[in-house]
Amino acid sequence: MRVDPTELLGLLARSLARVDADRPLPLRLCEACVEILRAQGAALTVATPGDRLAVSTPGAFEQLEPLQEVLGEGPVHQAMAEDRPVVVRIDGGSNDYPVFSQLAGSVGGDVTIHAVPMRAGGRVVGVISLYVTAGRLARSADDVQFLADAVGTSLLGDVETLDWSERSRVHQATGMVVAQLKIPPDDALAVIRAHAFARAATLQSVADDVLHRRLTFSHDEPTDDATDRTEEP
Repeated sequence: MRVDPTELLGLLARSLARVDADRPLPLRLCEACVEILRAQGAALTVATPGDRLAVSTPGAFEQLEPLQEVLGEGPVHQAMAEDRPVVVRIDGGSNDYPVFSQLAGSVGGDVTIHAVPMRAGGRVVGVISLYVTAGRLARSADDVQFLADAVGTSLLGDVETLDWSERSRVHQATGMVVAQLKIPPDDALAVIRAHAFARAATLQSVADDVLHRRLTFSHDEPTDDATDRTEEP
């Protein structure tokens, strides 16, 4: 059953809070997705003008994304080109990507790759790859897609495009989320961006909700989720 988007974003916020703050934000987002979806590894590939940037969680599968880039074939290329999730079992015998499948089997062994397009602003901006060795992901396909889009939006948001007064409010709200969750500013801003995406709202309106305590986060809740609640002024 699909969870509420606010609950899923709460899980993302809490997972970010548990990841080593010294690591780059894309890698922290990767590791948060691994935790939420109970995968065995993940990679983020972001399309930039004339290039692609990729980061992978360390481990047995971290060479799979670079291998696809070198070969020019694989589920990431297909998911990005066709704007749809691609799920493929890599066991050395895939006819869809014969060269990649053969080489990937020798690098990472048998693994199912879920390549999910990340969408932001109505376009595909990259792909999150989730590696599963047994069973399935812990969330529904809708949840996985929502999380992928939230991560893509979090990575691509640019607070510097706002005017000075708007930027000041966003910075203040970011500071409050930092204090509430004890996470780095980049992670806190990613959480705010993800909430803006989920609500189809502006970054400024979500920042105002944080500043007026209509949206709060706390480690003190008894559940494993962040808290999104409305408080009377």
